[in-house]
Amino acid sequence: MAEDLRGQDTIGMSNDDRRRAEISIEALRQMESCLYTSTMIYMWLRRVRWQHKIVTIAPIVLTAMAGFSFLADRIGAEAVAVIAFLATLIPSIAEALDIQTHVNDLKSTAASYKSLQDRFRQLARIGALGDVDDAQARLGELMDRLDAVREASMTPPERYFEAAQKKIKAGHYDFTADIALREAASKGLVAPLDTPE
Repeated sequence: MAEDLRGQDTIGMSNDDRRRAEISIEALRQMESCLYTSTMIYMWLRRVRWQHKIVTIAPIVLTAMAGFSFLADRIGAEAVAVIAFLATLIPSIAEALDIQTHVNDLKSTAASYKSLQDRFRQLARIGALGDVDDAQARLGELMDRLDAVREASMTPPERYFEAAQKKIKAGHYDFTADIALREAASKGLVAPLDTPE
């Protein structure tokens, strides 16, 4: 009797095993994308929060300075008028730029990417080992969530991507458990995790 080869490819992997590997690879790819994106947005968020604090505090300080009568004697009435004008101008600029909304949007988007990063990792490492149809359905659900987050169209300045890339490559976001497992595997103490290449 002829052997049924329809369920296998030429290198001996079953279709389910090949699908499982592809699901795992795609989940790892999306996990990495979410890691870079969330890190970049968190770095940008730190900067925007500082800007928000400055915009909040500067008018208070400038108003106080403009109110000191001895300052007018030292720098002149015109300079005090400029300080008072700036104190009233800064809140208007902040409102026009909608800085507080940007802070909230950045917080929400960064948290969503970070959550998706964890979910994609779990799918690649655990979920893909189970039923392949369930894993594919879960990948589809996660991709739909990722598409919804991407609709926000956050576009941080390039310098934040470069800073995030540098921190990630330096190992700032490696988990101690993963580092210990890699070291143990390199010494032959445990079998390495099967990672699709």
